[in-house]
Amino acid sequence: MELVKFSTTDEYIGAFSGIQKKRLQELRRIVKQVAPAKATEVISYNMPALKLNKVLVYYAAYAHHIGFYPTSGPIKVFAEDLKGYKTSKGAIQFPLTEPLPAGLIKEIISYRIAEDEKIAAVKQLASFKK
Repeated sequence: MELVKFSTTDEYIGAFSGIQKKRLQELRRIVKQVAPAKATEVISYNMPALKLNKVLVYYAAYAHHIGFYPTSGPIKVFAEDLKGYKTSKGAIQFPLTEPLPAGLIKEIISYRIAEDEKIAAVKQLASFKK
């Protein structure tokens, strides 16, 4: 089977149907609600992602879950809130049989935005010192 290369988030979401498509659309809305205006949607690793200075989060649909990839920091910080979900170093699996935890997702994205802006500020400061 040939792997489809996606170039936009609309194209990615459009490749799905049913509950997968519904959850992807829902997650996209949640992401956009929290994202600063200057954040952009991109396709990275052939899945939708939200980028500010660097990619904040990625997400993807699978047969039984939505994969949400906020990097490793939030997985540690929100470990207690994530106990009911399957997680790994940088990934969270939200089962398709359950509603997305919108509040938790918003908190994680907000955390990633703060993390990203802090790193960007440190880099900018370092470049002034040169």
